[in-house]
Amino acid sequence: RIHEEGKDSVPEHPYLYETDVEICLVGGNCKNSIEGFWNGSSTVYILQKATQNEGGDSMEESNTDDAVYASELLPKEIPGPLALSVGRAKQLISLYTMVQNPNMTHLGISDLDVLPPLWVRCDGSDPEHTCWIGAEPLKAGNKVTGISIYTVSCDGPTADKTCFANLEELKMEHKIRHHSSVVTTKGFAQYELIRAAAIEDTIAESGSNIYVDITWNSVDKILESPPLISAATLNISLESGDPRSPVFQLYRELQFLLGSAVCLKTGVTEWPEPSESESAVELVQEFLTDLKKKLDGDCISGNKDGAEKIKCDTAAVDSCIKSIFSERGDLDFAEQLWCKMKSVSSYQELVDCFTLVIKSLEYGEIQPWIHQGSSSFLSKLIQQSYHGRMEVVSLSGITPIQMLLEIGLDKMKKDYVSFFIGKSRSSLLFQDYFICTSVDLQEQVHRVQKLHHMLEIMVSCTVLLQFRHENLFPLTQICMKYYKENPLNEKHVFQLPIRPALVKKFYQNDNPEIWKVEISSGHGQKEVKTTWQVSTSPPVEHVTANSSGLFSDSTVNGSSEERLYFVTMTKCSQVHFT
Repeated sequence: RIHEEGKDSVPEHPYLYETDVEICLVGGNCKNSIEGFWNGSSTVYILQKATQNEGGDSMEESNTDDAVYASELLPKEIPGPLALSVGRAKQLISLYTMVQNPNMTHLGISDLDVLPPLWVRCDGSDPEHTCWIGAEPLKAGNKVTGISIYTVSCDGPTADKTCFANLEELKMEHKIRHHSSVVTTKGFAQYELIRAAAIEDTIAESGSNIYVDITWNSVDKILESPPLISAATLNISLESGDPRSPVFQLYRELQFLLGSAVCLKTGVTEWPEPSESESAVELVQEFLTDLKKKLDGDCISGNKDGAEKIKCDTAAVDSCIKSIFSERGDLDFAEQLWCKMKSVSSYQELVDCFTLVIKSLEYGEIQPWIHQGSSSFLSKLIQQSYHGRMEVVSLSGITPIQMLLEIGLDKMKKDYVSFFIGKSRSSLLFQDYFICTSVDLQEQVHRVQKLHHMLEIMVSCTVLLQFRHENLFPLTQICMKYYKENPLNEKHVFQLPIRPALVKKFYQNDNPEIWKVEISSGHGQKEVKTTWQVSTSPPVEHVTANSSGLFSDSTVNGSSEERLYFVTMTKCSQVHFT
């Protein structure tokens, strides 16, 4: 019934079977729970213990109001998935297998569709500590010819590597179980690079992560280092806004731009705290005064220093990144004005700044230059001032906010494009999308956010992993393609195929987060695998442990600071109906 109902769309809520089992039909993109043990891509059933909301007894109901109030203040824990006993799991697998067996004619089931694979969460109460049991139909066309049964067991965490399996023993056990004479082995290792490569105090604790997945054939021993001929994939997930990021000042500039966009949309914004030094009005007044003196032909000593101050203001980046994110030296009047006004601390101050600018333009006191193609309203006023006639501007309502947002957008777009064309030499194939002015201002801001996220990724790879153009270019293209088709998502993992030699120095003296060997025999549907794995994190969410991924306080074999590992074994067997 669940299979029939799930043909059109995957059900949002689990179904109750009997009184103790929840059945969830999970889509092909949401199988995080079992993807470490099964590489199928179809929809699957996940079976787990049903959650029961039991009411309190009369004594509990007589609690004082203070006690009730105190309980409401405590954080509510979201219960995780619950596991069934191994015996109950085996019973459910047997029922599933029996229903799929075409020889069970006495059940009165005819023309049954091939059901999706089924996985049952187990509580590890048996001697093997089984945490999953799975079943997957073997098919010939539309008919079921057998079932593959998977069992996943987990032990740990432990720092004692002497209890780890021996590869030759694993291979022999596989041969005996499956009556095979020839086996092949495949290795997999995952290393965290952002921790290994991070300069001290450069990357703060965050949701950011850079790690590499490496696969290779012909494993010789447990926990061996991947050979350089392996296939490797760099996985990058970065969140913007790290205070110790080399481009944090640019992130703050973006946040001010976002605040202006929110104000334009809602009429409400939180202005920055007033500066302890000069106000935005004073900065703008000094800026205009310098321009007036230039127009009058006065030679101003220290003018070069002023220009340098503007450049440093607009690209205030950490010294370690200056060679990467070069400050632009071609800021036009509107862009320099944005650099002065991004410290504005109130709506009235914003109006006062633009009033000073418009009056200077009206009186012909300044003749600023602007980039060709600038589309902001202020740019149009400047072009009109060249001919001595300007339209009347009412600096009220949302007009000043929109004017500020427009010059900020123009400036920041050019900043990002300057990096991507100058440093990663990316083509304009997708960048036309990012700098497009034909969409509304809110959408333009959203696309600038995407540009900043891509910049954070490029800078991190350049600073931490010392990437050069040949590596940055394909990564930029991958990011651009994703963001042309998807909304901003800082949780997304960008993947870049690389050569292991590119990052080996960052992991060669480090322990892997995951190390796995896969032993296989047979071909096609008759292929069977045995997988042995160690990992610093619990491999299943319904198995609890006191600690994970930490260093042991004790010493093992005289070595201190050994990583704690969970040991996981996945075995497969097949039942053939014909």
